[in-house]
Amino acid sequence: MPRAATSSDVFNAVAEPQRRAILDFLATDERPVGDLVKALGLSQPSVSKHLRVLRQLDLVRARRDGRRVLYRTNAGAIRPLHEWAGTFERFWSQQLRRIKERAESTHRESRR
Repeated sequence: MPRAATSSDVFNAVAEPQRRAILDFLATDERPVGDLVKALGLSQPSVSKHLRVLRQLDLVRARRDGRRVLYRTNAGAIRPLHEWAGTFERFWSQQLRRIKERAESTHRESRR
């Protein structure tokens, strides 16, 4: 099965670790490219390339502030990823609850 283009699929776009790092960094505040370059230790052209992919998918939005361009995450576009990952969170929570119940049961029985 052919892989979807990175620029057309949110899941492929965030599969790239540097793009996830950019999203993480922008999660709390909007920032200019220079801040991303310094914080992530990437070259400016590399950061710009990743931002272009993230902007094409609307995962990141930009606004002009004078001569600077500030970038921020678009939480609405990230929501489908969060919901999909939530399926697995529920699965692991159920598994951990079962393990805890089994361990507590075993502990009670061993104390008898």
